[in-house]
Amino acid sequence: MGNDLLMEPVESRTIWTLIETVHAVTYFSPECIEARREQGFKGFWMGYFGSRAAPMGSVGPGVATAAFAGFDPAMVRKSLPDAWTWCSPDDAVEGRAAAAAAALRTAWKASGSEDELSDLAEQVLDPLSHAAELADPSGRALFASNADLMPFDDPVADMWQLCTTLREHRGDGHVAVLVSEGLSGCEPHIIAAARSGIDPDRLREVRGWPELEWKEATRTLAGAGLITADGDLTERGIRFRDHIEKRTDGLAAPPYVQLGQSGRASMCSTLMPIVEAVVTTGWIPYPNPTGLPKPEIPDPEIPNAEPQD
Repeated sequence: MGNDLLMEPVESRTIWTLIETVHAVTYFSPECIEARREQGFKGFWMGYFGSRAAPMGSVGPGVATAAFAGFDPAMVRKSLPDAWTWCSPDDAVEGRAAAAAAALRTAWKASGSEDELSDLAEQVLDPLSHAAELADPSGRALFASNADLMPFDDPVADMWQLCTTLREHRGDGHVAVLVSEGLSGCEPHIIAAARSGIDPDRLREVRGWPELEWKEATRTLAGAGLITADGDLTERGIRFRDHIEKRTDGLAAPPYVQLGQSGRASMCSTLMPIVEAVVTTGWIPYPNPTGLPKPEIPDPEIPNAEPQD
C-alpha cells in the first residue's frame, strides 16, 4: 500500500466535523425548520423524525427507534407513523434536500464570498460520491437508504445529500459500537454530557427520556465506575469514552482511505469555506445535542498588515 493510501482512523473524525456541519443545517437553520412545517409536519420533532426516517420509507416507530438509537421509544411514537399522514416519505426526501440547499445558499450569501456555491459543490461531489460508493452498507440501514437517493437536479442539494449519507454511515457505525459495548437507551447520552459540557437535563429533554429512567441509568454507570456521584467521568469513564470514539473512527475510515491523502485534503479544503459560512451564521450552538464540536477554522492571512499601537 502506497503512502498516499495510509490513513490514521482519527482523520475520519476531522472529516466528520466538516460533513456534519454541512448536514446540520437541516436541524438548526430557520429555513429548514420552516420548510418542514410547510410540508405539513406538526412540530419540530415530527419534522425531525419524519424527514430523517423518510429515506427508509413509511417506517413505524420501532424501525426509527432502532436506527436512530438514543431516543426514548415513547418520544418516537408521538411522531411515527402519524407523520406519513401529513407528508409522504418521497416528499419529505425532496423537501429536506431543497430546504438544506436553500439554507446553505443563505449562509454562503451572508459570507460575502464572490465564488459560486454551485461551483464549489460540483468540485466536491466526485470525492464525496467516491467515498459513498466505497462504503460497506452491511448493517447500516440509514446509510444504505440515503445512498439510494441520488441525484437531485441541484449540485448543492447533491452535496448536502452526500454529506448526509456519509454522516449516517458514521452514525450507524457508532450505534454498532455502543451496542457491542453494552450501552443502550440514555446511557450513552449521560457519558456524552459528562464529557462535552452540555447540560445533561437539556440533553435528557431533547432525547425524550423520563427523569426516573435517566437517574436509574446514571446509577448504573456510577456502579460500573464510569461516572462519579456528581455526574463527572471517572478516569475509567474517560478511557471508556475514548475507546468508543476510537472504534467509531476506525469503522468510519474505510470509505475515505481510497481517496488518498491528497484527495482527502482536497475534499476538506473545498468543504472548509462552506463549513465556515455555516458556522458564521450562528445557527449551530456549541455545545449541541448532536455532539458536533465547532470546526477549527483557519485564521485568514492578512497581507501587509501593519502593527497596531
